[in-house]
Amino acid sequence: MKKKALSFALISAAALLFLGACGNSKKEAEDTNNKKIGVLQPVAHGSLDAAYKGFKEGLAENGFEEGKNLTIEYSNAQNDQAQLKSMSEKLVKGKPDLLLGIATPAAQSLLNETTDVPIVVTAVTDLVGAKLVKSDEKPGGNVTGTTDIVPIDKQIELLLAIVPKAKTVGIMYNAGEANSKIQAEMAEKALKEAGVKTKVLTANSTNDVQQVTTSLAKSTDAIYIPTDNTFASAAAVIGEVAKEQKIPVITGSIEQAEEGGLATVGIDYTSLGKQTGVMAAAILKGEKKPSDMPVEKAKDLTLYVNKDMAKALDIDPDTIKEP
Repeated sequence: MKKKALSFALISAAALLFLGACGNSKKEAEDTNNKKIGVLQPVAHGSLDAAYKGFKEGLAENGFEEGKNLTIEYSNAQNDQAQLKSMSEKLVKGKPDLLLGIATPAAQSLLNETTDVPIVVTAVTDLVGAKLVKSDEKPGGNVTGTTDIVPIDKQIELLLAIVPKAKTVGIMYNAGEANSKIQAEMAEKALKEAGVKTKVLTANSTNDVQQVTTSLAKSTDAIYIPTDNTFASAAAVIGEVAKEQKIPVITGSIEQAEEGGLATVGIDYTSLGKQTGVMAAAILKGEKKPSDMPVEKAKDLTLYVNKDMAKALDIDPDTIKEP
């Protein structure tokens, strides 16, 4: 009787060990399949938020869904540039499978912390100029992604079609943002080639945006704003000034136009983020490496007209057509 009991106990113990081993193997498999992504965003505003939303959609459509087989650690510096380094350090120490840098400052900060972890970026105007990649065609390192370079020539054509008699056009941006400076210079060149004078003013923070906008509104016939994070964060303020001063504002992005501009031929940042998510999924699956993935431009460009703003400026929105 004791022998039978002992045998039963040994069999039971063996069974429990076997089941435990199976359970551990299953858990290990689940852990292996689960991926971790660290995300860094410098500031919250419509365009960058939309890019992040699209990024997650692109991942989900390609088999990586947050809460199921994907963990995302998200950090937002809330326009405090000093926070970017510490946040980057923390994200890298978390040993992610991949990092996402939204906009140039975040992308550069992440690259400063690691050249080993794959990094995809979005909402970056010039990846080569920002020293993130060796070339758009062959990045060569651990970074690739999507550029939000906009069709500035078309945006200036749109502006001049809306205000054909414009003699002076204002351009405003944050000089501390390299991507904004590049776009502002391109816009200034296009306007000068069209025989239009320019007046350029910059702002270092959102606190200066109202004053700069008011100054330009009183001394120019129209205003152009590139895809600038500082001015995008204060788009509603710009919109109020535009209505008060009755001045058309052409913006670099659709989100900026929605919140405070008149019109643009711009990028859909949700769609751009989704493109980036598809690229990230290919890296997570082991199908591609950042070094060999060409930087992608936005596939979708859209004419957007803010009808409420048009009416406030006594402009018929139906007369605004894509150049």
